[in-house]
Amino acid sequence: MIIDMHTHTFPDKIAQKVVNSLAREACSKPFSDGSMNGLLEGMKRGGVDYSVNLPVMTSPEQVEKINSQFIEAKEQLHTQGIICFGGMHPEYTQIRQELTRLKKAGIKGIKIHPAYQKLDLNHSKMMNIISIASELDMIVITHAGIDIGIYDHDYASVKHVLQVLKEVQPSKLVLAHMGGWGCWDDVERDLTGAPVYFDTAFSLGPIEPLPGWDKTPIAEHNLTPEDFARIARKHGTDKILFATDSPWQEQADAVALVNSAPLTADEKEQIFYKNATELLHINV
Repeated sequence: MIIDMHTHTFPDKIAQKVVNSLAREACSKPFSDGSMNGLLEGMKRGGVDYSVNLPVMTSPEQVEKINSQFIEAKEQLHTQGIICFGGMHPEYTQIRQELTRLKKAGIKGIKIHPAYQKLDLNHSKMMNIISIASELDMIVITHAGIDIGIYDHDYASVKHVLQVLKEVQPSKLVLAHMGGWGCWDDVERDLTGAPVYFDTAFSLGPIEPLPGWDKTPIAEHNLTPEDFARIARKHGTDKILFATDSPWQEQADAVALVNSAPLTADEKEQIFYKNATELLHINV
């Protein structure tokens, strides 16, 4: 059993265009066209049983429309192994009402993205989202660390995370990218052992660049399997969730990388699916 806790898709009509644009910003090669079919094909190649599909709201006007689309498609997609989450934007004004609507519809969590939403994770508006979601016993998955396509500011630093943990004390917070992409020393020193989940999305390398890649060298920023295993054990393998950030990482490659890490079979089972099934409250 394998559960991928962090994937993205886009509507068929715009998927390829959106993915191409994001790829140019990040200078990183996508592994699918970003469509739902692209995700399903990647799951087959990687032997992934379930993928959590995460919408990223880049404006408050998108919140209700996109959440409604995910609510409507939830049951049909679940039969194909897709688990729909909702999304939230910090400038949206009816947060409690919208999260309650998602909760009543059976949506188990939401995604926020401080870098794309241009607001630090420790801003009061972001912490309010996390606080209300926690009250509703919902999972919050947030981008953590530097965004590969946005170098001007770290919107979700380890320092920001520590403030959120202290002031909000969220019950089900998942930090994407092993707690903070590209900030591994800070994560290992200050976040391992904290009451928070890390997902593995886009954290084990190498990164395959686009042709003509001329931005700051980043391929070496990803963790080796040995570094990954060390940090996972320091944090607790019961709080690590397998994830890929598809379409930005081939699911089969990500599975192979975790399998190559010097971890026990029991630890890998925790990471691949056991932790996720407990967090999502699903039977396998």
